[in-house]
Amino acid sequence: MQERSSSSTAGPGFADTWRQSQKHLSNSVEHFYNSVMAANRAMFPTLAADGDERQPAASPELTYSKESWTFERSGEAGEGVVTVGDCVRFSKRLTDDEIRLFADASGDTNRLHLDEEYAAGTRFGRRIVHGTLVGGLVSAALARLPGLTIYLSQDLSFLSPVDVGERVTAECTVVDAMGPNKYELTTDVFGADDEQVIEGQAVVLVDELPETTQVEYEAIA
Repeated sequence: MQERSSSSTAGPGFADTWRQSQKHLSNSVEHFYNSVMAANRAMFPTLAADGDERQPAASPELTYSKESWTFERSGEAGEGVVTVGDCVRFSKRLTDDEIRLFADASGDTNRLHLDEEYAAGTRFGRRIVHGTLVGGLVSAALARLPGLTIYLSQDLSFLSPVDVGERVTAECTVVDAMGPNKYELTTDVFGADDEQVIEGQAVVLVDELPETTQVEYEAIA
């Protein structure tokens, strides 16, 4: 009976301690879960909050696409060959999440791209997208030429900044056939208001796709 009485006396204090420990555990588990999900979102863009998940690519040159991305090919490029006059356009919105992921991936953590207050004091008056990230859309457009596109050279001139969340379009046009499978292209990028933000030129090789590519693509489709 004494032992039971002692337990009864200690009961309320023990219950309070137990509830506090459970609350702490719950908070710790929630923090751990949120941290894991944040890491997953950074590592796997398919988990983006905007629901813009990966989907099968529209052509065998590509691994995957997204619903919010758009591209078009004009000229003979649409028939599976590359000739002078062919044009490829690729368009997407450059989100804040992508800017921060690019900063981490590239190491370019310039506060102009990441810190609102800091950027407000610069000549731009607001945060802007990394120029290299904007230029990356050129590479995305070139990857949509028919065949395996290999960069040989790229020249870019940055004409105007791009705002966070702005939709931009890369337009690449074949202007010269320089030899077997070798081409020169203009590589321009335009902002949401059709203002040219990048002017450039590139030289690429366009090889045939590996033999297994078309078979794999047909299997996915």
